[in-house]
Amino acid sequence: MPDEVLSQDEVMSLLSAMDPAAAAAPHPTPTRTTPAGSRSREKVTPYDFKRPERVGKEQMRALQSLHEGFGRNFGAALSALLRTIVEVKLTSVDQLTYSEFVFSLENPTCFNLLRAEPLEGNLILDINPSVLYPIIDRLLGGGKQAGPLSRRPLTEIELRLVSRITALFMIELRRAWENVLELDLSVERVESNPQLVQIVSPNEVIVLVSFELTLGDVRGMMNLCIPFNAIERFSSKLTSNSWVGYSRGGATAHTIEAISGRLDGSRVELVVTLAESSIRTADLIGLRVGDIITTDHDCHRSLQVAVEGVTKFLAKPGAYKGHKAIEVEDKIEPRKKNSGAA
Repeated sequence: MPDEVLSQDEVMSLLSAMDPAAAAAPHPTPTRTTPAGSRSREKVTPYDFKRPERVGKEQMRALQSLHEGFGRNFGAALSALLRTIVEVKLTSVDQLTYSEFVFSLENPTCFNLLRAEPLEGNLILDINPSVLYPIIDRLLGGGKQAGPLSRRPLTEIELRLVSRITALFMIELRRAWENVLELDLSVERVESNPQLVQIVSPNEVIVLVSFELTLGDVRGMMNLCIPFNAIERFSSKLTSNSWVGYSRGGATAHTIEAISGRLDGSRVELVVTLAESSIRTADLIGLRVGDIITTDHDCHRSLQVAVEGVTKFLAKPGAYKGHKAIEVEDKIEPRKKNSGAA
């Protein structure tokens, strides 16, 4: 029996029969019409029960602004530790489930379980190996060139070096949160396989704060995982008024001593100007060993000593244990700017 092909009228008849409105009202009845412009179509957003939005928008904005300031200060502290420029940039603050976070990480990785009293449970600090190994290489005296990326767990020596990074992270995180809550942070343990650590149920909501670290030509991610049940009791404190006062404080005796201690070991260029004179190029080319260049500088007048191109001291020449030397006589005070100048 050949296949029958439906005509256009038959197709339209079947479609009208499947319409619930047509089935409910087969016969046209007079109804009151409304203007088409008065109908308002509301936007309906489907609710995903696997990813509920449990943290309010105001709390999310507070967390974002709080950790933006933290990223700047942590980057400055890390740059001082590594003696090179390190940029730490906040990339996102998102809500997702714990299972989504864990399965998005590399294996192995540097998975730090943090204890943050008085918050309940644990926080997680994950540092991507792509930026962690160059930092370790830098701490061991390596240069700016990045070596091949290792796909292995950290050794005991590397874990000791990483503890310096996590300690610096916890110091700056404690300062960032001090206007919201006084946190007592410590590292409970470090794992390499993130799937072996279960701090909350897989469907539990967490706040993921992601940072991008830039060290020379090397880039990598650093993630801070905050479970919602850890901050649920203190979510009311995460408002715009709690983080607005967070900023870098003024100099204290401790910070001055810390910066001075780092500067004490710095190498600087020291230049002593014996005299200045003008000479023709032909005479310069014709100079030989033993020739004498005369200048207008008085031998009894003090010499100028410059540190990194800035004149700082006055000194007189001499000798010490058979070597040419200078003896500092006085310190040159910096010139004060004229405040009355326009």
